[in-house]
Amino acid sequence: MKSTNITSDLLDKAYDYETYNQLINELFGENRTTNDDNSESQLNYTKLNIQRASRWEKRAKLNDDLKEVVKKINNDQIWLVITEGWCGDAAQILPFINKISELNEKVELKLVLRDQHLDVMDEFLTDGSRSIPKVVVLNKETLDVLGSWGPRPKAIHDDYVQKRRDADYDNKKAAEELHLWYARDKGKTTQDEFKIFLETLN
Repeated sequence: MKSTNITSDLLDKAYDYETYNQLINELFGENRTTNDDNSESQLNYTKLNIQRASRWEKRAKLNDDLKEVVKKINNDQIWLVITEGWCGDAAQILPFINKISELNEKVELKLVLRDQHLDVMDEFLTDGSRSIPKVVVLNKETLDVLGSWGPRPKAIHDDYVQKRRDADYDNKKAAEELHLWYARDKGKTTQDEFKIFLETLN
């Protein structure tokens, strides 16, 4: 499969992980968010996410089974992540994806902002929604799409979506429970599912 909207020009302009984080921090310092919805709630989400991502960047540990799978990748790949700085799932997941990508020099991690690239996002919807983060794995030479993963581990995704669809279930409570799950899981399920995803590409 080839994306009609993921081009060499797009990838050239995409962020690396460090630059992406710098952008989030710089914008937050100006009371702005990555999609210019500079409401108090979005700024609060951004602040929380800066803290969450920083915590995982220091504490995240990768499991050995996943390391072995990543080290066996023998074709040049680009892992393109569609994301936003205010996205809670992204803050919980991207530090792990970055560490995973660093295990193999054949993998290059690039990030783009969803709301600046809705044409790309709309090629990788989740049940019709623009859910992020979404990791799109590309053959670096041909830009063929090898597969995509996200926006969160299926183990928690179905439960979270069901709660959000329940009119009687408080959305704030659902989000709190989601992030409590991430804290307790410590990235284990994300790694387990991402390992299986990578194995399907080979």
